[in-house]
Amino acid sequence: QVQLVESGGGLVQPGGSLRLSCAASGSFFSINVMAWYRQAPGKQRDLVAIVTSSGNTNYADSVKGRFTISRDNAKNTVYLQMNSLKPEDTAVYYCNVRLKMTIVGGLVQYWGQGTQVTVSS
Repeated sequence: QVQLVESGGGLVQPGGSLRLSCAASGSFFSINVMAWYRQAPGKQRDLVAIVTSSGNTNYADSVKGRFTISRDNAKNTVYLQMNSLKPEDTAVYYCNVRLKMTIVGGLVQYWGQGTQVTVSS
């Protein structure tokens, strides 16, 4: 079984910063892609940022230049540094990983429990 534990959400004023973390634990062979999604009330869950096993990254246009995704492969952890936060960044943020349970297995997707980020004065 694989578990994803998220931390770092909270309430912040516009222009402020937050850092989210998501640590994967359990029995698996390797982690391929690690990503962050977010879902605002009444809206669909959207991709925020993604990082591959080789370190390539991609971002939603709305967060480019403000958010940075990174990963520590030794700790099986992905981070999202969020700067210059805006009220429209308010959402529940979900960690997502795609990993291989065995050397010959296909990719399996797991989600974190979600962490609330609220940007408000």
